[in-house]
Amino acid sequence: MHKIALLGAGRIGQVHARAIAAHPDCKLVAIADAVTEAAHKLAAQYGATVRTIDEIFDDRSIDAVLIATSTDTHANLIERATAADKAVLCEKPVDLSLERALQCQAAVAATRKPVMIGFNRRFDAQFRALKAALDRGEIGRAELLSITSFDPAPPPLAYIGGSGGLFRDMMIHDFDMACWIMGGAPATVIATGSAIVDAQIGAAGDVDTAVATLRWRDGRIAVIKNSRRAGYGYDQRVELLGSQGLLSAKNVLENTLEKVTPEGTVTAKPVYFFLERYMRAYADEWTAFVEAFASGARMPVTLADGVAALACAEAATRAARTGETVAITPAMLGT
Repeated sequence: MHKIALLGAGRIGQVHARAIAAHPDCKLVAIADAVTEAAHKLAAQYGATVRTIDEIFDDRSIDAVLIATSTDTHANLIERATAADKAVLCEKPVDLSLERALQCQAAVAATRKPVMIGFNRRFDAQFRALKAALDRGEIGRAELLSITSFDPAPPPLAYIGGSGGLFRDMMIHDFDMACWIMGGAPATVIATGSAIVDAQIGAAGDVDTAVATLRWRDGRIAVIKNSRRAGYGYDQRVELLGSQGLLSAKNVLENTLEKVTPEGTVTAKPVYFFLERYMRAYADEWTAFVEAFASGARMPVTLADGVAALACAEAATRAARTGETVAITPAMLGT
């Protein structure tokens, strides 16, 4: 039985606690959070104890930690956990700063401990099926990728200020998806963004509507579209054109009922929020992490993958600000 500690008892920490507790080979033994009340409430729910982060890292019986704290703590906690001989699953992103993420990557490499970054969308059944079909050669060579990711409503303004901006906070999921599907980081990034949903988001220095175009050295292209507002629900779609066909992963709907009348066809809306859309993906993500660290296999989403997604986000942020095409250099990837 693997003993697991959870750092962070907020909304996403609660999702991960559920996944840990549901795994037959794992026991959630400890929870730490700066908000003591939240930690105690979650610990009581799963029979864990509340401990400090220092106590968790000092406990040699704990095999792995899941980091679900605020982004500005991720790199430090990854470094401390690996130095304490723990396997790590950390929520995205590695850090808001690419420079700091690269430092973390170098520090972890010296420990040789396994680290996985929590890009849960790779574990969504629809997207995994698309990737598997591509890898089997069912549409030939990938040529043009389109990723649509629209949230149902903007987050609170207080969140925007510390998010690192849309490209680092929201589109970073799509940058990871693009790198995963296309088999590596792009060569260049072009991006543009506007604050057309909420002027206060613009006043805070961010955008709420954006498009990025990624180009690989061999000419393949990906287009990513993001919006903080889609009033009809959580819009998550991927379309991939290949040399011999097309793959498309569509939205998950509230139900499968379809009504067809002489007036037309009516179906349900997409599910409304990310927890509804990706709850199963979080559980599958945890299972993949456990299987990798227990067997010594390569993590399915590595720290290098996290750095690559952040490099794309940093390039897009710069491109949107300057209007220039920004290159993804080897130095930005830590290679």
